[in-house]
Amino acid sequence: MSFSVLAALFGFAFVTTATPGPNNLMLMASGANFGFRRTLPHMMGIVAGLTALTWLAGVGLIALFDTYPVVRTVLQAISIAYLLWLAWKVATAEPLKEASTDRRPMTFVQAAAFQWVNPKAWAIGLSAITIYAPDRSLLSVALVAAAFALVCFPAISVWAWLGTIVREWLSNARRRRVFNIAMAGLLVASLYPVIGLGG
Repeated sequence: MSFSVLAALFGFAFVTTATPGPNNLMLMASGANFGFRRTLPHMMGIVAGLTALTWLAGVGLIALFDTYPVVRTVLQAISIAYLLWLAWKVATAEPLKEASTDRRPMTFVQAAAFQWVNPKAWAIGLSAITIYAPDRSLLSVALVAAAFALVCFPAISVWAWLGTIVREWLSNARRRRVFNIAMAGLLVASLYPVIGLGG
């Protein structure tokens, strides 16, 4: 892989992970509700999950989808259903001071597992392999996965930080409720470009 292609890969990885989508909207909500430090496991889980998904897409999942297109369709349906449920949970979350004491942000394992039902993560991983590792050799797939491992954290951490910026403003229960409903609405809207609902 030439230097120019490698630079393009890193740019692609940064832009696709930094732009709005389910992960980043959830990180913003988590930063607002729990703070940056408590959101760190969530961020690390995203990095690990997306890197693993990209690697596995390159070493076999694309071939599986090519051979059995119905598998991708079923996965997409499950992903949409899960994200709609998740949006409902965000929209109906109690304000922090009213919530039960066991309320906590997404864990590392939960965030890593979430990538497997995140339509944007699938779109990113499959596109990156198709564009930057078309031969699907182990080296080229490893380079693509490594690019995501390196740039994902700084790209997504901005969203959790933005959540902490509005945290104080959201100390009002009514404003927090409106914020959570808006985040849920944006989470649903983020499905539109990823799964091609517009045709």
